[in-house]
Amino acid sequence: MRQSLTIPQIRILRTNRSLGTLLIAAFSIALAGCLVGGQRGVAVAQEPAKKLPVSGEVFRVEDHEAFVIPAKGAFREASKPWVWYAPTLPNLPGPEERWMFERFQQAGIAVGGVDAGESYGSPDGNRVFDLFYAEMIRRGYSSKPVLLGRSRGGLQTLSWAISRPSQVAAWAGIYPVCSLASYPGIERAAGAYQLTPDELRAKLSNFNPVDRIDVLAKANVPLFAIHGDVDQVVPLEANSGAVQAQYKKLGAAMELVIPPGQGHNMWEGFFQCKELVDFVIKNAQ
Repeated sequence: MRQSLTIPQIRILRTNRSLGTLLIAAFSIALAGCLVGGQRGVAVAQEPAKKLPVSGEVFRVEDHEAFVIPAKGAFREASKPWVWYAPTLPNLPGPEERWMFERFQQAGIAVGGVDAGESYGSPDGNRVFDLFYAEMIRRGYSSKPVLLGRSRGGLQTLSWAISRPSQVAAWAGIYPVCSLASYPGIERAAGAYQLTPDELRAKLSNFNPVDRIDVLAKANVPLFAIHGDVDQVVPLEANSGAVQAQYKKLGAAMELVIPPGQGHNMWEGFFQCKELVDFVIKNAQ
C-alpha cells in the first residue's frame, strides 16, 4: 500500500533534495578546480624549453635563463673556448645564427649566453653577466671568451668587456650598438640605469661604450664588426664607425666589414660572414 506524505514531510524531502544538489554541485566545482590546477601544474612542468638554433642546454642562473651549445669533438685547449652571444632574449639567438654557431662548434668552440633583459649595458645588466660568467667558469670553460654582440647586444657585450678587459679574448659585432645616445636613446635607456634622462645625459661618458673604448685598446683586445652602410636603426657612423675611428687613433686593431646597401635587416651575409667566423675562431683558440 502506497504511503501518503503529509505537507511537512514533503517540505523536508524537498529541502533534503536541495541540500544534496548543492553538495553535489560544490563537490563538482572543487573537483574541477583540482583538475584545472593539476592541468596548470602539468602545463608549467611541460613548458617547452627555450628553442635554440643548434641543440644545446637551457638552464637558469638565479632567475635568468641561460644556454650553452657545446662544441663538437676535442677541445684544442685544456680550458674550453667559447663565444659569448648577446642579446639572449626569448627569441634570440634565432635560426639565422645557426650557420655560424655550427662552424664554431666544428672548430671546437662552444656558444653561451644569458638573458639580462633590456639592460642596455647597465651596471645591473653587468651583474647578470657576472653571474653567468662565474657559472661558465664553474663548468670548466675558458676564463677569456670571445664576446659576440648582435644589434643591442653590442651595448651589453661592450659594456661588460670594458668593465672586465682582462677577461676578454676578443669582441665581435653584427650591426652592433656602441652608443647609448644612438640607440635606444637617453630617454629609453635611463630607466635601465636607474637614472633620470638628465642624470644619464650628464654621466653618459661614464657608461657609453664608444666613449670608453680606450680601455679595450689599452688591453689589446682585438675588435671586429660587420655593419651595413645604410643602417637607419643603428647608424654605422655613430656606432661601429665611431669605435673604429677611436681604435685607429689609439693604434689598436679593429676590422670593419661594410656591406654596401645593407641596413638593419636579416640579410644572410650578416650571419654567414666568413670573416667574422674566422676572427672568432682565431681569437677563441
